Amino acid sequence: MSGRLVVAGLGPGAPGLVTPEVDAALAAATDLVGYGPYVVRVAPRPGLVVHASDNREEIARARHALDLARAGRSVVVVSSGDPGVFAMAAAVFEAMAELPDPGAVDVAVLPGVTAMLAAAARAGAPLGHDFCAVNLSDNLKPFAVVEARLRAAAAADFAMALYNPRSKARPGQFARVLDILRETCGTDRLVVFARAVSTPDEAIATVTLGEATAEMADMRTVVLVGSSTTRRVGRHVYTPRSASPGARG
Repeated sequence: MSGRLVVAGLGPGAPGLVTPEVDAALAAATDLVGYGPYVVRVAPRPGLVVHASDNREEIARARHALDLARAGRSVVVVSSGDPGVFAMAAAVFEAMAELPDPGAVDVAVLPGVTAMLAAAARAGAPLGHDFCAVNLSDNLKPFAVVEARLRAAAAADFAMALYNPRSKARPGQFARVLDILRETCGTDRLVVFARAVSTPDEAIATVTLGEATAEMADMRTVVLVGSSTTRRVGRHVYTPRSASPGARG
């Protein structure tokens, strides 16, 4: 007997930013699967079995969730933000591809408010024109790939949303990221450090690349780097919806 597997985004932190669709899926679930700090954001209730695991166990977590669904359970795998942005949706489909009968499992992905969009809204509209998102962690790719993508994005004059900027395991890499950005973008480019958006620990700071330091970010921070056209207006930052051909900072 096959059950159902839902991959759901819990948003950036505030309960009000969880969608009604995700709330309904959680209310119907028999099993909740996810990284420990994320599953504790879901209120416990009778009949809900919680399966918490470590942050670096994405594929094992996805396989376990699929096994539960194949056994007839109604499973929700939770991610922070949106499950399709550097999160569990891709891991679930990667694990599904290993199954002899992947189509036997009913899988749905429910979107959430991802951190870069919540951070951009707090700052104003820094992602108002073309932008890209880069995960700075080298857990699943070499740091040389991160460097190459940053240089390419800067050369194309994208605004950038940088995830997972600085952890205890790699405290020096974000300083290297800032150096690369200064080399390619100059020192006047606007940068928004958005930490723990929508939670009581929220902190937003806008500086130039010349003023930015590695210590301004941690793993709860999303860093938004403006394009050459990004500007301040009052306390807000925005990127105009049009750009002059060939504009570079």
